[in-house]
Amino acid sequence: MAKNRPTHIAKPVYPGGLAAMKKFVAEHLKYPEEALVAKVEGTVLIRYSLDYRGKVVDAKVKKGLGHGCDQEAIRVVKLMRWNVPQDRKKKVRIHQDINIHFKLPKVKKPTATATPVKPNNSLQVTYTSTGKIKGTVTQKETSQGKSDSGGYSYTIKW
Repeated sequence: MAKNRPTHIAKPVYPGGLAAMKKFVAEHLKYPEEALVAKVEGTVLIRYSLDYRGKVVDAKVKKGLGHGCDQEAIRVVKLMRWNVPQDRKKKVRIHQDINIHFKLPKVKKPTATATPVKPNNSLQVTYTSTGKIKGTVTQKETSQGKSDSGGYSYTIKW
């Protein structure tokens, strides 16, 4: 009589499901500086192996992008922990594939709300002096005349 053997092995499950796995990858993935400079985008396909405890023990690139993206994808995959259902206490190694997407971050463009400044061919300087003013610059008293504080207004045109 033949033994009753299962024809399949239960698949490992990421704690929290697919949404939690995507969130984990998004939080831990750091865009490589070399890939940012080269403006590389795309998907890295990683094949990884899980031991019977749900730990990633091996990860290899099946399809890569280069520029540091492959190494970053492997680093993130090795941080993952899975729940592996125990079938009859068998210790099996499970192989799975995962796609890690690299998309360049959006750069915010500055919004121009101020009106452009038109060039002005004159410069006006106002200051207060407590002593005598020496020099060849012509002085123009303020519209109210010379104040007690000794304030003057100069206009230089070019």
